[in-house]
Amino acid sequence: MRKIIGLGETIFDIIFQNDQPTASVPGGSTFNGIISLGRTGIPVSFISETGNDHVGEIILNFMRENGVSTDYMQVYPDGKSAISLAFLDEQRNAQYQFYKDYPACRMEVDFPQIEKDDIVIFGSYFALNPVLRAKVSEFLTYARQQEALIYYDVNFRFNHIGEIMKLTPSLIENFEYADIVRGADEDFDNMYRMKDPDDIYRQKISFYCPNFICTKGPEGVSLRTRDIKKEYSVPAITPVSTIGAGDNFNAGILFGLMRYRIRRDDLPTLTERDWDDIIRCGIDFSSHVCMSFNNSISREFAQEYVKK
Repeated sequence: MRKIIGLGETIFDIIFQNDQPTASVPGGSTFNGIISLGRTGIPVSFISETGNDHVGEIILNFMRENGVSTDYMQVYPDGKSAISLAFLDEQRNAQYQFYKDYPACRMEVDFPQIEKDDIVIFGSYFALNPVLRAKVSEFLTYARQQEALIYYDVNFRFNHIGEIMKLTPSLIENFEYADIVRGADEDFDNMYRMKDPDDIYRQKISFYCPNFICTKGPEGVSLRTRDIKKEYSVPAITPVSTIGAGDNFNAGILFGLMRYRIRRDDLPTLTERDWDDIIRCGIDFSSHVCMSFNNSISREFAQEYVKK
């Protein structure tokens, strides 16, 4: 049976509205999508790390409750689990403050077994961090050797703009590993001062990866492949929180790849209709998660969606 394997950070999000704590939930960019996929019943594993503390135990229990294997989690005895404070503005977008105390030795974990056409998802600063880069590269090389379908979520935040020159070789290497690259327009604005999907695809992505998805918040989704150029609208909603929007768009795309039995070798021949079906899953997942303070789709939504 095909499975999905995520690689990324875990963090405990405390969400503030009007400067008052409103909700708290385990999170992390790839983590949020993996939890959603676990709720759909797809076999999922997650490679990450957390502290041997109360917050770490909350995170591990949350993974188990949602069908996500914890076999590939490093629980380090020194250091503390990462925490973020997410302050929502009037548009329900978040500004973050992070509190992290990592040990010297990180990500000393075994990799899960990967089979041909399993799906691997990775991204954010975790995938670029020089401290973790050797381990990330080792995992992605293994995934490529096993002919997994690799999905890269760029998720490049404003606070790392000053490091872009140093990180560019790893960024390009990630593009080369990937079969699908997904980024928000603001990611590419942060990295390249570019927001137009055509320019981004032509100048920054297409040489390394043929399949590119650019999300633009309420302005919709752009798809670029070797043969297809298409824009998708998204439903007009009044969000409660946009914290998990991109993460769950990713989860929806991966769900669509699994639902429609899209394997790595199928990607070059996907039709516009095929992509329509896949992108629709991403939009559905993302729209749903914006309607609550949760970072992942609800169990009820997952159960109903699987029945469609």
